[in-house]
Amino acid sequence: MKRTSLKVLSLALLALATSCGERGSNGQLIGDQTRLNYKPPVPIGMVYVPSGTYKMGASDEDIRGRNDATIHTVQIVGFYMDATEISNQEYRQFTNYVKDSIARTILQYVKDMPDGSTRLDWRKNINWKDADIQDQLASMYTQADQSGWGIKLINAKSLVYHYEAFDFGNASRNGANKSYSDKAFTYKYDVPAYPDTTVWVRQYSYSYNEPISRQYFWFQSFNTYPVVGVNFYQCNAFCNWRTDYWTSERDKARLYTEGKFKLPSEAEWEWAARGGRNEAPYPWGGPYIINKKGCYLANFKPQRGNYSADGGLYTVPVDKYAANDYGLKNMAGNVAEWTNSAFFGGAYNQVADINPEIRFSPKATDPEYLKRKVVRGGSWRDVSYFLQVGTRDYEFADTAKAYIGFRCIINHVEPALRNRRAIRKQ
Repeated sequence: MKRTSLKVLSLALLALATSCGERGSNGQLIGDQTRLNYKPPVPIGMVYVPSGTYKMGASDEDIRGRNDATIHTVQIVGFYMDATEISNQEYRQFTNYVKDSIARTILQYVKDMPDGSTRLDWRKNINWKDADIQDQLASMYTQADQSGWGIKLINAKSLVYHYEAFDFGNASRNGANKSYSDKAFTYKYDVPAYPDTTVWVRQYSYSYNEPISRQYFWFQSFNTYPVVGVNFYQCNAFCNWRTDYWTSERDKARLYTEGKFKLPSEAEWEWAARGGRNEAPYPWGGPYIINKKGCYLANFKPQRGNYSADGGLYTVPVDKYAANDYGLKNMAGNVAEWTNSAFFGGAYNQVADINPEIRFSPKATDPEYLKRKVVRGGSWRDVSYFLQVGTRDYEFADTAKAYIGFRCIINHVEPALRNRRAIRKQ
């Protein structure tokens, strides 16, 4: 009993000693020693774009560019960016998750949690070929006589991704009298996850594009081609899912997670596309769009409409063509890319010079011009003007095109600017 009492007393004295000051500090100010050194993880397929300053705006002498994209100096905080555009097989991972989660909800494949709640049980496999399972999931299927293919298929319209997102920026600016956890700043979204595969036909009248429309998204030959037919809201839903998937797996391993996946702002996209070449017109520098061997440096619409002259009639795999100095491929051509920025003609005259961005979440009742989002980079169907890193373009947030895709970034705030040359050597 006495030994036990002595042990308890020793532990109490130790706790008291550590609570009064850091061990070994000798009364000196040495800072908080409870935090471990942290190195941010690098998601697979991403490259680091360092912090820096550049002159944003039109690089060439054209009236439209000078009026719409006036040159101004901005500073950007570093971030990780997908080295390539999001491919079909990467986006299918998202649609497969939505399909499987909806099916598990219907089948009540759930498990009880210690706090009394329930979660989907991913340990139970779904036998999609089982007739009884198909009957229970009838609401997810289109019957054979209605599918157009003569076979029963999953109804793409049933694949709706639901998520809730807290608007930290809006809460910070307008939440003085409210709690940051107030539901007033939490928004709910229900977004159809499956891309619109009919864009190949609907956008090109008097043109036979049914084969690529039927095959492009799901056929394995197009696995590494960029996903298209996704609107702005679907890209944001993908980013939300990717963030949850990333953080949940790291939480299981007790690993810290920093940042969220998102679409790049217009300024972040341009900084990344330039690759450190401050006033060059193209990601590879310029001023030419062919190399010394006469080969085109991007997938676009060269000459007088000879789409195949650059090696691709439509899109090409996301890893084709050389990367810029930051390791990013197809920042010009292949598919144009959604950004997170709202499009306004005079935006450059309004934004800050540090991480500039105009974000706006339009409502269904808002006028059409408020639903415009900036797209960048040009595509397989565009002339070389749209490949320039300073060229601005836009599309309406709720529309999907056969020539617009996207890539993600994840922000990591740096304590100080890193050496850019050192970053390039990594």
